[in-house]
Amino acid sequence: MTYEGLIVGLGNPGTKYARTRHNFGFMLADHLLEHWAGQPGTACTARSGRLNAQLWDVSEDYGARRWIVAKPLTFMNLSGQVVGELSRKNEIPADRILVAHDELDLALGTVRLKFSGGLAGHNGLKSVAAHLGTRDFARIRLGIGRPEGSEAMADYVLRSFMPAEWEQVAQALGIARDAVLHYCSEGLTAATSRLHSR
Repeated sequence: MTYEGLIVGLGNPGTKYARTRHNFGFMLADHLLEHWAGQPGTACTARSGRLNAQLWDVSEDYGARRWIVAKPLTFMNLSGQVVGELSRKNEIPADRILVAHDELDLALGTVRLKFSGGLAGHNGLKSVAAHLGTRDFARIRLGIGRPEGSEAMADYVLRSFMPAEWEQVAQALGIARDAVLHYCSEGLTAATSRLHSR
């Protein structure tokens, strides 16, 4: 089967991490899958396999476009193992991969698309780049902001969103979902232009 590309949500497995900032990528993958499951002409089917990941086949527009959606279950710093293997097995080049991840350098509620460039110290992105052998893949960056005061960065990203933040989280997920849908139908350049002109 030929795929248009691979969409990856980054996060950590297990209920302990489900609502944490570092799992924003997982949250977006779930939001997308929920949307696709209810769309006419779209099929969203869980895939089985040997990989340590949750995988889905998504077929849009009555089969005109097909995507793999993945949530690696290897923990964040090993996410690239799954991405690299899916890329090789399905002959999906790095430039057809979109990775959703939390972003410290953007305020909570801010969503941005980006192709290639730096990894901003993000262990999930580092792992993906290492296993693909390139940084030339697309990212959808989900802002979480930086901690106030002296809180350690690792503690901050592994802490759940505060109750007062969930409205912004929900709004960001809606914006990001639409951006990914535009990416799937129109390509990265057009989707980036739409998103960044909001």
